[in-house]
Amino acid sequence: MAPLEENTQKVLLELTGDDSTSDRSGLDLVAVLDVSSSMQGEKIEKMKTAMKFVVKKLSSIDRLSIVTFLDTANRICPLRQVTEDSQPQLLKLIDALQPGGNTNISDGLQTGLKVLADRKLSSGRVVGVMLMSDGQQNRGEPAANVKIGNVPVYTFGFGAHYDPTVLNVVARNSMGGTFSVVNDVNLLSMAFSQCLAGLLTVVVQDLTLTVARIEDESTIQKVAAGNYLQTPDADAGSVTVAFGDLYSKEVRKVIFDLLLPAIDSDRGADILEVTYSYKTAGKLFDAPPATVTVRRSGTAFPADDPPVDVQTEEARLKTATMIQQARTMADGKKLGDARDKLAEAQNALENVVAQSDPLLDALRTELQELLKLMKSQEVYEKQGRPYAMSSETSHDRQRFAARGDIENNRLFSTPRMDKYLEQAKKFDEDPAAPLPSADKDEEEEVAANPLAPLVGPITFYIRAAVEALQAIEKLINKGAN
Repeated sequence: MAPLEENTQKVLLELTGDDSTSDRSGLDLVAVLDVSSSMQGEKIEKMKTAMKFVVKKLSSIDRLSIVTFLDTANRICPLRQVTEDSQPQLLKLIDALQPGGNTNISDGLQTGLKVLADRKLSSGRVVGVMLMSDGQQNRGEPAANVKIGNVPVYTFGFGAHYDPTVLNVVARNSMGGTFSVVNDVNLLSMAFSQCLAGLLTVVVQDLTLTVARIEDESTIQKVAAGNYLQTPDADAGSVTVAFGDLYSKEVRKVIFDLLLPAIDSDRGADILEVTYSYKTAGKLFDAPPATVTVRRSGTAFPADDPPVDVQTEEARLKTATMIQQARTMADGKKLGDARDKLAEAQNALENVVAQSDPLLDALRTELQELLKLMKSQEVYEKQGRPYAMSSETSHDRQRFAARGDIENNRLFSTPRMDKYLEQAKKFDEDPAAPLPSADKDEEEEVAANPLAPLVGPITFYIRAAVEALQAIEKLINKGAN
């Protein structure tokens, strides 16, 4: 329901990757590893353990390349299929890694990207780069200037002496990558496991969403879709958002503000046309258009409160914006103002109707942790800034990123990530223990949900911010009064 006079409506669109990964595409993964002199001792050993977890989780349809960097980069292993025969050889290469030298992140990144660019077999395959560093770049060109292209790069700040700004920019320059904070050297396996869980459960690739106004019925005023690329078409009155890959059970929410013009008489009106497309197994699929319809009526009026799910998503977007504002204040040495901004964000969450929503709980946890990490400028510089940057990128991508304590905040995590988290914890305690491959994980999930392979790879959901039932209820109350 919408009134006859000019008014603004909010429409929430939601795309969810379904849970069938039995026919997943093979993964081409490049691990770009810092082996500079600062990686001495426990750090190099923990990195080896984390990489062994990665190798043991990959299957025969997956390929792995390992690139190391110090003064320059070295591709110690081309893309190799991870089979029973090659797995011991890969583990041996990892065991042989030795630290020494300076830190040239850009050369490592460029070498890793070249491995993917030089592939002869690439159609339909999932790609990803995992780049970890524990230090400041002191060799080569700035890594932030490297042109990445249509590849997700997941960066991991390891320890306490890396540059979060560089790693964050690299992730943001990529298609769908995130920046993870790993302050505790004992958590690297768990951080790697979360990234791997996503890459091994990609259900669609090159996902794009297009929304178009209906001529004379609506105008698109604003699109809230994080920092995913938006391409407007002024002539068509449309906006296309490119999301890249979508993991199993991962969700992308987009809120559109629509302006509806004034009209003279009651009637139904189509106000928005929605289409989306994606690739699966290298083949392009175009979903049929969906239309958002409202009833324009002289007895209708905008609801005072939008639906709970719209409120909740708007609260998340507002919180993410305020975290960024607080970080900017803290970077300018205005720590008191930054804490006030975070407290303001906390208070704003208390006005949302769905107080018991897990998303709101995660946002509260995030704000509480940031407040702790802004108790002094020194603590902020070491831990607060990386945490805030990781949080911002995670919100912008609607994708999980480790923010230090991987278990406390599971915002945007998927079921496979939760499963791999437990496996990584046990593996870190006993790397010699048996570890199921990704194929075994998929078999267990299909057995638990035998209907999953029959479901399409994406579910699509539209929610208008003004609902008929709300309008009818208010009209009844108005009549009673």
